Amino acid sequence: MSKKVIKLKHLAMASADPDASRDFFVNVMGWSVAGVVASRNANGYYVTDGNVNLAILNFKNGPAAGKEFPQGYVGLHHIGFQCEDIEAMVGEFQENGYQPRHDVNLAQGLGKNPAKDNAEYKMNGPENIMVDISERGWVGTETYKTL
Repeated sequence: MSKKVIKLKHLAMASADPDASRDFFVNVMGWSVAGVVASRNANGYYVTDGNVNLAILNFKNGPAAGKEFPQGYVGLHHIGFQCEDIEAMVGEFQENGYQPRHDVNLAQGLGKNPAKDNAEYKMNGPENIMVDISERGWVGTETYKTL
């Protein structure tokens, strides 16, 4: 039996200048702005091509960014996958040796909660890449589930 493919639907980048990064994706790549991020943890934007949501984030504090990211870091921050069953997906991660990022989940107020916009639960992935998993998906993508 083959496994169901879990699709990449989200990327996040840490940015020193979210406005300039947004302008690049809108003006050069033809993407659209799907939302504005203005939280206690970060400022920035969600941009999308309709298939993938990209968060452009200027983090306000270290715990929300994650301990592996030094103050002032810019570049790829995490990747996100949309799944049908978040509990089962967490189980798959753990069965394969990848644990929840309790530090970041706690700092960002995340949990296995589909009502939370754009991010539900963060896990460790290969090479210590942070991974978002979500049942709801990400704003601006064709698979985003509104409540």
